[in-house]
Amino acid sequence: MQDFYRPKGLSSAVSYQDAKAAFRWLEQAFGFEPLFVILTPEGDLAHAEMAYGDSVLMVGNEWSEDTKSPKSIGGKVTQTVHVQLAEGEDIDAHCAHARNAGAVILQEPQTQFYGDRTYRAKDLEGHIWTFGVTVHRMTPADWDQTSGLTTKRRLD
Repeated sequence: MQDFYRPKGLSSAVSYQDAKAAFRWLEQAFGFEPLFVILTPEGDLAHAEMAYGDSVLMVGNEWSEDTKSPKSIGGKVTQTVHVQLAEGEDIDAHCAHARNAGAVILQEPQTQFYGDRTYRAKDLEGHIWTFGVTVHRMTPADWDQTSGLTTKRRLD
């Protein structure tokens, strides 16, 4: 039997004007796996959860004045979602697949100073997603030397 309860960790929730369309699109474009949907008696999507590896994404409709799709507020976002692919996965193919499904690619795949290859995309209602895969493992000292930045555990 499927366990519907998540262990300690972080999940993200995204709101859409049309959560049913978004749910289907996220599976097709980005490869999220449906876990479950909860439907109202009228057949509307009340809540849905999708998986990507060990992570969970909650998908729903707008449900208050404070919970809106970027499409409802002029395309603005206050957070983005980062999805890490498994080492060895083809991020360029993932990007091409997302583009073919209608994602707007905001940043083409490129290797970052810290050893991940990433791309950034906008979904059908304007949420911004970053996808990354580690292509070269580095230490913080390595990426500091490469970037000129300084990595520390804490601010002080």
